[in-house]
Amino acid sequence: MRIELEKNIAAPVETVFALATDFATMDKRISGVVRVEMLTEGPVGVGTRFSETRVTFGKEHAETMEVTAFEKNKRVGLLAGGCGCRYDSGFEFEPTESGTRVKLFIVATPQTLMARLMTPVGWLMKPTMRKMIEQDLEDLRIACEGKQAEAASA
Repeated sequence: MRIELEKNIAAPVETVFALATDFATMDKRISGVVRVEMLTEGPVGVGTRFSETRVTFGKEHAETMEVTAFEKNKRVGLLAGGCGCRYDSGFEFEPTESGTRVKLFIVATPQTLMARLMTPVGWLMKPTMRKMIEQDLEDLRIACEGKQAEAASA
């Protein structure tokens, strides 16, 4: 299953990239994230790991995420695994005349027999997952545009 979305944000690519990859404080600006625990120290880059806890379908669920690609102000890739699936996701950042276009994708690939058997259920959950991701992008937009307004008034 693959989900792809994009959003235009009225802020420079440097601001959008910095906030999108500030995983340690993600729970402060992404409403769907209730807790983040950094599992590695130092600046974010390939190999950075963190645990992200969300409430999904009424229950808290934590996933360990690992940064698999990191090209400053251009793209970041993440990998997670859970419920017998591999989740590859990524952000691409493109400067535009009015700010930044953010493209986001998530690919869920079943890894176990049970996960393969549950694939039809996954397709039923796709609209809910899409809505959650849309909200994440909207939260990012609000945070970035607020940061841009702060910088302009300083």
